[in-house]
Amino acid sequence: MHSAAGQVFLLQVVIVVLLVVTAVTALVLQAARDALREGRRESVVAAQSFASAPGVVEAFRSQDPSAVLQPRTEEARRRAGVDFVVAISTEGIRHTYPYPEEIGRKFVGTIAPALEGRTVVEQAGGPPLPAGEGTAVQAVVPVTDSRGTVVGLVSAGITVKNVSGLWMPQLPIIVGAGAAALALSMVGTTLVARRLRRQTHGLAPAELARMYEHHEAVLHAVREGVLITDADGRLLLANDEAQQLLGLSARAQGCPVRELGLPEPITSLLTSWKVVTDEVHLVGNRLLSVNKRPTFPHAARDGSVVTLRDTTELAAVSGRAEVARERLQLLYEAGVGIGTTLDVTRTAQELAEVAVPQFADIVAVDLLDAVLRGWEPTAEGWRYLRRAAIGGQQQGMPLYPLGEVIAFLPDTPQMWTLQQGRGVLEADLGKARGWQEQDPDRAREALDRGMHSLVTVPLQARGVPLGVANFYRTGDSPAFEPEDLSFAEEMAARAAVAIDNARRFTREHTMAVTLQRSLLPRGQPDQDALEVAWRYLPAEAGVGGDWFDVIPLPGARVALVMGDVVGHGLHAAATMGRLRTAVHNFSALDLPVDEVLGHLDDLVVRMDKEESTDGAPDHHEGEGVTGATCLYAIYDPVAGTCTMARAGHPDPVVVGPDGSVDFADVQASAPLGLGGYPFETAEMYLPEDSQLVLYTDGLVEDRTRDLDVGLDSLRRALDGAAGRTPEEACQVVIDELRPAHSSDDIALLVARTRLWPPPSHVTEWDVPSDPAVVPSVRAQCREKLAEWDLADLAFATELIISELVTNAIRYGSPPVKARLLYGRCLICEISDASGTSPHLRRATTTDEGGRGLFLVAQFAQRWGTRHTPRGKVIWAEQTLHDGLSAPASSTQVDVLLEQFGDAAL
Repeated sequence: MHSAAGQVFLLQVVIVVLLVVTAVTALVLQAARDALREGRRESVVAAQSFASAPGVVEAFRSQDPSAVLQPRTEEARRRAGVDFVVAISTEGIRHTYPYPEEIGRKFVGTIAPALEGRTVVEQAGGPPLPAGEGTAVQAVVPVTDSRGTVVGLVSAGITVKNVSGLWMPQLPIIVGAGAAALALSMVGTTLVARRLRRQTHGLAPAELARMYEHHEAVLHAVREGVLITDADGRLLLANDEAQQLLGLSARAQGCPVRELGLPEPITSLLTSWKVVTDEVHLVGNRLLSVNKRPTFPHAARDGSVVTLRDTTELAAVSGRAEVARERLQLLYEAGVGIGTTLDVTRTAQELAEVAVPQFADIVAVDLLDAVLRGWEPTAEGWRYLRRAAIGGQQQGMPLYPLGEVIAFLPDTPQMWTLQQGRGVLEADLGKARGWQEQDPDRAREALDRGMHSLVTVPLQARGVPLGVANFYRTGDSPAFEPEDLSFAEEMAARAAVAIDNARRFTREHTMAVTLQRSLLPRGQPDQDALEVAWRYLPAEAGVGGDWFDVIPLPGARVALVMGDVVGHGLHAAATMGRLRTAVHNFSALDLPVDEVLGHLDDLVVRMDKEESTDGAPDHHEGEGVTGATCLYAIYDPVAGTCTMARAGHPDPVVVGPDGSVDFADVQASAPLGLGGYPFETAEMYLPEDSQLVLYTDGLVEDRTRDLDVGLDSLRRALDGAAGRTPEEACQVVIDELRPAHSSDDIALLVARTRLWPPPSHVTEWDVPSDPAVVPSVRAQCREKLAEWDLADLAFATELIISELVTNAIRYGSPPVKARLLYGRCLICEISDASGTSPHLRRATTTDEGGRGLFLVAQFAQRWGTRHTPRGKVIWAEQTLHDGLSAPASSTQVDVLLEQFGDAAL
């Protein structure tokens, strides 16, 4: 009972009990009064009814009124339901009475008014009655004759006991109703007390009072305005802070909100049903943050509570914090978005794109020309910068275009920032004399178009200036401030690192590409066996070791080489150069394809050993296993055959004259550098106009494409290549298979075969093993040269073929064959079954022999020996000039004839 709810409950119980008792008492008294009134009415009715009954007047005037009236009054008493009906003389003597012994006695009551003709109703005691003794409610009425004379009186009445009987039956109902009302009231009181206990949390009145005092203290002391309005838009409460923030008077409470003279946005907010969270409104010179909620969000009651907070200073601080956050976000975006590629121009453009429009409206990046070329920048080139990137809405602005070389004057902000290494802020370009003097016409037009502020900062890395970045603001954008200068320097410093990395990569990439291209074929060699086209595409991240070659061989043959060195960079390019040189040397020896790959394998093994020696410098670029793949093929246009072997290299593709595309079935051997593994050789016939396609794995395989998918794509690209030239086939393949961003080099070579020379330009003889047949061989040779219109070559050719046939017969093994090939040059070939190779030596004056090969070397452009599975071939080539060989001078011939006789020939 210490809580407010308990005390209110007790108070309500007492009040309810008192109300119920009072109500019951009032009802009882009211019932008694009503019963008394009813008794008096019945008494009057009964008395008047009897007084007006016929014969009553005559009875009063009779000799014995009692005898006549006594029975009649008793009958009337029984019928009327009253306790007595008494006839009284004008002298007040009873003529009748329920008890006869009381007749003739004096009537107890007031009769004077009745004698005057009025009715009298009163309570009076009298003699005993049938209903018992006690006070009776009686009415006395006069009995008058026709003239209005009172001849007697009649009194009728009911005792008090019988009157109580009229209201006593109502007493249970009254008490029951009171009890029910008490029960209902107790239930209601209990519910109210329970609700009150929940709302007051069981607190005592003193605690509630103290809480209210604290609430009042907090409400008016808090630094936040509080307003409470009702459903009609009337202000119910405003604390001191709200009055101060809104300029309200103390009498504003209770007034409609629209009559308070507040700004329209605040008035509309207070009178609307809208829920508001941290909505900012300007009231006077204050920036208020407004929150609005319904006072009873979960009930049907209406009203709102509004809180106001002065955020004027907070807005300024928050604005600076927001600017700082945006700047940090922009720096993060710059770190992520600048330097995504190792391209200087693209990196400069990324700087221009990142800064627009968050920081500047227009950005122009000017770099030293040496930086764009990948060179190390020097102070001598500072004055001339090239426009590398432009970002923003530069339409209509008089800016230097991309790629233009700009010669900045010494007083310009750009030149000053290059020299000092610090940024320059020109908050008002209208006052920037140095900027305007650079190009007065452009400056004037730029100012007219709204360009008004500039920040130019140096792009420098490792203390070396690379260029400048110019940030412009135009139109309604605010002018740059000193804080903006610091931010621009920070962003430019990050961009400069990326630009310098791109510059250094450009330098190294250019050097590697230059080296790579210098080591690759620069033009097609003179040969008639193949129509050749190629493509070489270095990787974006640096050149690799992909290489190819077309090497003319003796006998009109051509060697095709395609290789790939593991790794990238200068080391891979240098290794590729060494391998290409080695292939040329091995090809000059005219070795079989498997032996060439075997010698290359030995060379790579030696290179790996050299790299792994203790004397190698630390962190050598090529440290580790070199490794390489290679495909070596020799095409013989006379026979139309191609012999090839591959060391870990992808299969070549053969496109037939009918357009069929097949991968050549060449047994795969181990890559170069493993050592000790044999290399399998395959020989196939290639019809004329077939195309042999060699390539490196960069064409068909990358990070986003499997090898099988790349090979299928290559097959589809070559479908129908029979009708294309090798140049067209190369372009189609590159267009369809080249990845968007290549991570590896791509080398592609397409060779279309020819059958050369034609059969009419090839002649071959079987030579018996007898020196006596040599003159006949010379004669056949002379006849064939005359047929080919090469008579001028007859002497030299007869000399060469005579010496070579003689050596084959004397030192070789049968069978011996001689062959002449007439094409771009004239080729003499002598083959035999011996594996021994002749060698050139200088004979002394006394030697009888040893001069034959010397003569061959003198008259032939080139000569040599190649080994075959069945022996060897000694060949000699003579160059043709406009179809004819340069005639040997008569002096040279005479000298030779003087030294050698016919027998020696």
